[in-house]
Amino acid sequence: MRRIKLDKIDRRILRDLQADGRMTNVELAQRAGISAPPCLRRVRALEEAGFIRGYHADINPEALGYGVTVFAQVGLASQAEPDLKAFEALVATWPEVREAHMLAGETDFLLKVVAEDWDGYQKFLTTQLTAAPNVSHVRTSLAIRSSKYEPGVPIELD
Repeated sequence: MRRIKLDKIDRRILRDLQADGRMTNVELAQRAGISAPPCLRRVRALEEAGFIRGYHADINPEALGYGVTVFAQVGLASQAEPDLKAFEALVATWPEVREAHMLAGETDFLLKVVAEDWDGYQKFLTTQLTAAPNVSHVRTSLAIRSSKYEPGVPIELD
């Protein structure tokens, strides 16, 4: 991953792709005020430098039957690096867990979990999460509704 210094055009490209990853290179170039070939070179450089990690579709969970989103605060019995890595590797195998963040403080990990319904989450909780090695406690918060969902980061153009 090579380092590049971002200019206003790079930031514009990043902002526009973050908002719409399916935008054509021609449209992206027009928005950035450059022609298509240098725009594509810049996008490739941003990918190689690690600014762009990938592209994905924003799927509506409810449309696929996932009506419940839960945030699980997980405490581990041991925070030794091998135990943390083992827990992270296990979490990576659970498709219900959509995000996992290691935290500083009282909670070791914050997991975002989706389930079809409350019973589905409880089954995951009791058969997978609390049964996992090294898990000492789990506190669950059920999301009632989401009023903002903005993936990525704020990108200033100036």
